[in-house]
Formats: sequence, structure tokens, C-alpha cells
Amino acid sequence: MRTTIRLDSDVLAAAERLRLERGIGLGEAVNELVRAGIHHGQPAVRRPFRQRTRSLGARVDLSRNSDVSDLVDEPYPGQS
Repeated sequence: MRTTIRLDSDVLAAAERLRLERGIGLGEAVNELVRAGIHHGQPAVRRPFRQRTRSLGARVDLSRNSDVSDLVDEPYPGQS
């Protein structure tokens, strides 16, 4: 993917050094530096997942498939 970004002079200098050392293009050098930064250090601490629920006011037990099927199969009032 092509995009345009502005690099600070110290970042550009680091990318240029890596580019010259490895004989690679500037884009590849920037990608390597970014990947190294992403994987550097400790993994982020993740909070435990908590499912939040809210009452939807359903008039049928949605956990019972047969009740939901019966409700869906019923004709809508005023339709034949």
C-alpha cells in the first residue's frame, strides 16, 4: 500500500542507516523499524473480557429455539 507520511529527521536518519546497511529500499527499512517498535517491550496488559447484557423487553424466551421459531412462523396481525 502506498501512502505519504512525514518522518522526523531522526527517524529518517535511522531508516537511511538501515537502508544502507542492508541494501534495501527506504519503505522496507521504515517497515522493519516500525515492526521492531511494535514488538519491542512487554506485551500490553489486557483487561479480562466482561460481557455486558441489557434487557430488550423480549416477550418470548430467546434461549429456546422452538419458541423463537413458533413466533417467527406466526402470521403478523392483520395479514393472512
